[in-house]
Amino acid sequence: MTNDTPKAPPLYPKSHLLAASGIAALLSLALLVFPSSEVEAKKTTLNLELETPAEQLQDEANAAPLVQSTTEQGSPFAQIENAEAPAEKTAAAPAAETKPEAKAPGHREVTVARGDTLSTLFAKVGLPANVVHDVLASGKQAKQFSQLKHGQVLQFELDKDGQLSNLHSKVSNLETIRLSKTDKGYSFEREISKPVVRTAYAHGVIKSSLSASAQRAGLSHSMTMDMARVLGYDIDFAQDIRPGDEFDVVYEQKVMDGKVVGTGNILSARFTNRGKTYTAVRYTNKQGNTNYYTADGNSLRKAFIRTPVDFARISSRFSNGRKHPILNKIRAHKGVDYAAPRGTPIKAAGDGRIELAGRRGGYGNTVIIAHGNRYKTLYGHMQGFAKGVKTGSSVKQGQIIGYIGTTGLSTGPHLHYEFQVNGVHVDPLSQKVPMADPIAKAERQRFNQQSQPLIARMDQEKATLLAANKR
Repeated sequence: MTNDTPKAPPLYPKSHLLAASGIAALLSLALLVFPSSEVEAKKTTLNLELETPAEQLQDEANAAPLVQSTTEQGSPFAQIENAEAPAEKTAAAPAAETKPEAKAPGHREVTVARGDTLSTLFAKVGLPANVVHDVLASGKQAKQFSQLKHGQVLQFELDKDGQLSNLHSKVSNLETIRLSKTDKGYSFEREISKPVVRTAYAHGVIKSSLSASAQRAGLSHSMTMDMARVLGYDIDFAQDIRPGDEFDVVYEQKVMDGKVVGTGNILSARFTNRGKTYTAVRYTNKQGNTNYYTADGNSLRKAFIRTPVDFARISSRFSNGRKHPILNKIRAHKGVDYAAPRGTPIKAAGDGRIELAGRRGGYGNTVIIAHGNRYKTLYGHMQGFAKGVKTGSSVKQGQIIGYIGTTGLSTGPHLHYEFQVNGVHVDPLSQKVPMADPIAKAERQRFNQQSQPLIARMDQEKATLLAANKR
């Protein structure tokens, strides 16, 4: 026989209950001693709504800073919270129940998959090929709908007869395109959203490479390139970077609906290279001209940049007695060779006029630029010239003039770069270049009002970060 009498639920010993109570107490104590804000890495941002960095930083004095940091061995982000922030509540309020947004009966959404075309997407919502033709024929701007990206979402609105009445798609975080049916066909609209601009701070210590450190600090590739461009007059980022170098950057960050959608300008940067620190501050004068200056107001923009190719490797230095790799004889090497992948952009070292953009013997495709009456630079073995670069044209410092190649007497893709002073070849790596003008006396007070808070911001952020890492 089976016993159908229900069994009583098991009783737990008092010792188990006491142990559970003790564990709960320990967990509560741990939360008090180790608040979650110190063990969980997060990002915070600051508003940048005012006219000058000084006003903006003063307004942000009581806000929690965004700190992005790395030593390439730890978490890339660290959150430093306001010391006066309210204590964490022990019980969270119940979340309000959210209902999914109701869609119109004629609403259709399709996501672009690999191999999709506008015709296949229209077919998925039941629209014939002639509608695709009508849409694309409605105007040049409407053809942007055919420039599809994988993962892009197209939203269709169909009328009661199943005909297209509206089509829109978000092509970026800031841009939406829309097509609406009218009596005369279709009308195109582009909606550009304006993001909130905030400031962010990043700090990194180089262990292996600048790009790796910057990425771990939260800087994009373009922002890293901007930092190298700003400080590239004093630091040769192709050969000077060493493990232990470190950097601090305060920059603009674009935010939409709480999400970072892009970056803006570097407001201030500091880079310690081989124990020497270089500082840059962005300043726009009363005439609207923007440049970067040192903390004491000297221009960072010199007459020439030190490296005409970003992050290239020096394969051969300036020498009066080098054995030529092809001619197999001793001859002077009156320049510096920068090895880089074929097609890498080459930049003009300074403002000037192009004396030659064409073939020149063993140099292959060559550009020679005259910088006034005293200086000349030569760029050899180019794969080709940039658009608009021709003999007699003018160029600006940093302008792309051509691309790395192997034309002429060359064993591999590289740039042969020469620097002349009064017709005499000099080593471009050791040549002292003239400085640009410093801040004008009439601008000095205004510059200090904007630059000093930026320098102080980097100092404060770094000190707070180092103190937090010691905890």
